[in-house]
Amino acid sequence: MRFWHRIGILSLAAVLPLVLSLPATAQAVPNTAVLALSKHDHTLSIIDPASLQIVARIPVGDDPHEVIASSDGRTAYVSNYGFGAFHTLAVIDLVNRKQMPFLDLGALRGPHGLTFVDGKVWFTAEAAKAIGSYDPATGKIDWIMGTGQNRTHMLYVFTGAQRILTTNVNSATVTILDHTKGPAGAPAAPPPGRPPMPGPPGGDWNETVIPVGHGSEGFDVSPDGKEAWVANAGDGTISVIDLVTKSVVATINANVPGANRLKFTPDGSHVLVTAGTLVVLDAQTRTVVKRLSDVHGTGGILMQPDGARAYIACGPDNYVAVIGLKTLAMVGHVDIAGPDGLAWAVQNSSGL
Repeated sequence: MRFWHRIGILSLAAVLPLVLSLPATAQAVPNTAVLALSKHDHTLSIIDPASLQIVARIPVGDDPHEVIASSDGRTAYVSNYGFGAFHTLAVIDLVNRKQMPFLDLGALRGPHGLTFVDGKVWFTAEAAKAIGSYDPATGKIDWIMGTGQNRTHMLYVFTGAQRILTTNVNSATVTILDHTKGPAGAPAAPPPGRPPMPGPPGGDWNETVIPVGHGSEGFDVSPDGKEAWVANAGDGTISVIDLVTKSVVATINANVPGANRLKFTPDGSHVLVTAGTLVVLDAQTRTVVKRLSDVHGTGGILMQPDGARAYIACGPDNYVAVIGLKTLAMVGHVDIAGPDGLAWAVQNSSGL
C-alpha cells in the first residue's frame, strides 16, 4: 500500500501543472483576450472579453507582477519580481496554453515593468537599477542601460525605441532616455585639427532625471506623446511632465495616496488612477471628476483599445473590475485571486 500511495503522489505531482493549464471552460481561446495575473495562485488567466469568462489558467512562477503580450498575440511574458529576489521572466505560449522555459536574466534581478515594442521585450530590473531588452528572434538580452536610481519600476518605450521613460520609486524621480545618432560614446566635437573619434555605430543615450513626488510609481504617456503623468503614492499627488521641455509643469493635488497605477483612456480625455479606489480625472482640466468607491483598485489598469472598457485589478475583492468608459461605472467583474498585472492580446492571422 505504501508503494502505491507514493506512486499516486508522484502521479498527482506530474499531472497538476497540466490541470492548471487546462481551460476553465470548454471554450476555445479567443482571438482577442484579456490577460490577468494572480499573485495568490501564481497563474495567468486568459479571459474572453466578450463573455468575461476565463478560458484557461496557466502557471507563471513565483511572485508574478506584470504581463505583456507579443505584437502577434501568440506569446505572453511575465515578470517574476520578488523585490529583487528573483531574476526570471515567465514565457507563456498563448496558442497552446502552456508554460515555456523561463528566461533567466542573471544579474538583472527584480524584473518588474514590461512592454513589447519593435519586436522586443523591454523590462526594468529594479534591484540592478537598470532597463533591458530581450530579442525573441535571437533569444538574447541585447541591450542594458543603468539608471543610477533606486527602484526603477515601471516602463514606457516609444515606437522606434528612440525614447524610454521609467519611474524610480524610492528616488522620487522619472528617467527619460533619448537615443542620439552617431557613434556611441563619441565626443560632441573632436579636438581642434583632428578628425572625429571612431566608435561603434548605433548612437548613444542622453539621460534626463526629473524630480517628481515621493513614491513615483504608476505613470502613463498621453496618446499624443506630449505629456507624462506620474502618480506619487507617498504624496497623493500627480506630476505632469512636459516631454518637450522635460520638466514638471503641474502638480495635481488629486488625493490619491498609495496610488500605484495610472492610465490614459485611448482618446486621451480621461486619466484613471488606482489608489484603493478608482479615481478618474479630466485630462484637459486636470481635475478629479469621479471617485468610484465600489471599485477597490489596487493594481493594474488595462484599457480596451476601442475605448469602450477599462479593466481594473481589485486585490481586496479578488476580482478584475470591468468599467464602462462612457458611464464611468462598473459593468461586470472577473474572479481572480489577488489580481495585479493586466494585458491585451490579439492573435494575428497566423494565430488561433
